[in-house]
Amino acid sequence: MEAFDVVIIGAGAAGLMCAISAGRRGRRVLVLDHADSPGKKILISGGGRCNFTNREVRAENFLSGNRHFARSALARYRPEDFIALLQRHGIAWHEKTLGQLFCDGSARQVVAMLLAECEAAGVTLRCNCPVTDIGRSDRFRIETATGSVTASSLVLATGGLSIPKMGATGFAHEVAARFDLALTPIRPALVPLTFGGEDGAVMHALSGVALPVAATYGRTRFKEALLFTHRGLSGPAILQISSYWREGEPIALELLPDATRLLLERKRARPRAEARTVLGELLPTRLAQALAERHLPSQEIGNIPDRPLRQLGDLLGGWRLTPSGTEGYAKAEVTGGGIDTTGLSSRTMESTTVPGLFAIGEAVDVTGWLGGYNFQWAWASGWVAGEAA
Repeated sequence: MEAFDVVIIGAGAAGLMCAISAGRRGRRVLVLDHADSPGKKILISGGGRCNFTNREVRAENFLSGNRHFARSALARYRPEDFIALLQRHGIAWHEKTLGQLFCDGSARQVVAMLLAECEAAGVTLRCNCPVTDIGRSDRFRIETATGSVTASSLVLATGGLSIPKMGATGFAHEVAARFDLALTPIRPALVPLTFGGEDGAVMHALSGVALPVAATYGRTRFKEALLFTHRGLSGPAILQISSYWREGEPIALELLPDATRLLLERKRARPRAEARTVLGELLPTRLAQALAERHLPSQEIGNIPDRPLRQLGDLLGGWRLTPSGTEGYAKAEVTGGGIDTTGLSSRTMESTTVPGLFAIGEAVDVTGWLGGYNFQWAWASGWVAGEAA
């Protein structure tokens, strides 16, 4: 039976970073993954260019039952630290909107970098090696398809349920429950929203239309792009708000700021223009036509009373909609909820009740915003766990 200091289950972003951190300390590290190759979610992220972090990372950009939990790890391993790692490997990158950082080339460069760092740190990586059982006495005993190994430290880094076609499972949650670590409710996050009834029919007809909006749920507000889909709404604004949204509750969409004033000004300035023509100057054509057909008479805007224009303006300034659901884990970028942070050390990610057991990355009840935040949580939580495991 092989003996290691640290066994990490999961060869994703968090698991590989943890392996690098622990291996650099001289620990004998084994990384296990049931998939045939490491870093699969890294490879598909950012359209294949890996949105690897965000310049504006703060604890406030993360959802958790304990909103302060992520602060310690994020302060100890910062976006600048990962950027420095990329630069040491000669990987070029660029900044897009809202502080999002991407590789100039391919996400494969990031995976290759992590694997090179693992090799330099003496890490052993075994893919196609599912874990079949885990037990613990004085050490952890991990049963795999190729034999048994033991370790003084065990790190759960298998992520959550999002994107099952990439091999995602609830393994980390199952192991946590076996060791009596509490779980918070889990749900799809950063996920498109679906709609039924008349709203759903309208969105289906508008599928493919995109525009900048402000999406609001409660006191939470995101100003980004929206995309109409065959089943509802997607786009960055919707993905962001979906992490906060709860079933049965409405969201609000500001499609056009100051819409009432704009409509009334155009009525006075161009009374002989068709209402749909005026709307088409303010909104995407298909959306303008659909709204005009539903809310305005088919005539010159100068002949339309102010009241229906004000009503349409109110709608454009705050369209309240109640989603019927989400597209689920198949389309969710991450899993919301997970291993309860009250049972973990925020400094080391180690269980407070099971010495030597660590949980990192998406498996934990820490969910970042869209735009590189979840990768930064993976790097940071993996790094600090590797420093302690």
